[in-house]
Amino acid sequence: MTIRIGLIGAGRIGASHARIIARRVPEATLVAVADPRPGVAATLAEPLGARGQTDVEALLGADDIDAVVIAASSTAHAELIVSAAEAGQHVFCEKPAGMSLEEIDRGIAATAKAGVVLQVGFNRRFAADFRAAHEAIGGGRIGAVRQLRSVTRDPGSGPSDPDAVPPWTIFTQTLIHDFDTLNWLNPGARALDVVVTAGSLTAPGHPTLLDHATVVIRYDNGAIATAEASFAAAYGYDVRGEVLGSGGMVTAGDGASTSMRLHDATGRIAATAHGDVELMVDAYTGELTEFAMAVRDRRAPSVTGQDARAAFAIAQACIESYESGARAQVAS
Repeated sequence: MTIRIGLIGAGRIGASHARIIARRVPEATLVAVADPRPGVAATLAEPLGARGQTDVEALLGADDIDAVVIAASSTAHAELIVSAAEAGQHVFCEKPAGMSLEEIDRGIAATAKAGVVLQVGFNRRFAADFRAAHEAIGGGRIGAVRQLRSVTRDPGSGPSDPDAVPPWTIFTQTLIHDFDTLNWLNPGARALDVVVTAGSLTAPGHPTLLDHATVVIRYDNGAIATAEASFAAAYGYDVRGEVLGSGGMVTAGDGASTSMRLHDATGRIAATAHGDVELMVDAYTGELTEFAMAVRDRRAPSVTGQDARAAFAIAQACIESYESGARAQVAS
């Protein structure tokens, strides 16, 4: 059974997902792309053998679509999840699954009521090195987890238009990947509280922009984690993780698009990735393949709405900590 997919949102990530579904996921077929901007969906979809349309509502519940991949603006995620579930369509949604815990809970409830799959796009879980680290930790290879670190650095010199960056983006859009990764690499533990240091270093004095942040998270198994984010890594996109245990350490990620290393007269050179689409293409393929297989096999995916909720609860606590200047509790 091939899963017929409709994609909502033809921006940067949506375009990447469309090409991956059409070319790299044999379990799925890209049927349609919907984006309200005139001509954008058709330009993306037609070379991939799919139809493009501006009417998102018409895609939801269409007879020739089994499942939707939501890559629209984050503020629309929750409503689209609910609408797709009510139409009987399975849902893959890019993170975050909503802009509040209440929104995420509505999406979880709607998909559960409809009996459809809900998977959220935390791609790091499908990167080979991060998955190997997770398996090593779960297999007891490093003993009890004690300290964790996760890093996300976006390429460039910072936002070209700081006013266009929504408040709290660094927590709800960027570090939310790190929060999920840390939860996943500390299996069975729950985040208790956070303390945040953040600021605008590329546009000093900007009233709402936060472009660098460090978060310290305390877990109920005693482990301490740090999550770091930067919007201005001149050398390229950088995603890394590290876990120290009682019996060893495991690391993942090095910011390179290939494991090849060239040693020549100028020193050691590696190909640095300059974007998440480039660095994480195999991880994106893995998560979309899992989604298609979960729909086909009528089973729960490995990344659920509850995982999305747990990560967002940390992001919400980060906002509270930044505003108060004090440690903030993570909602259960």
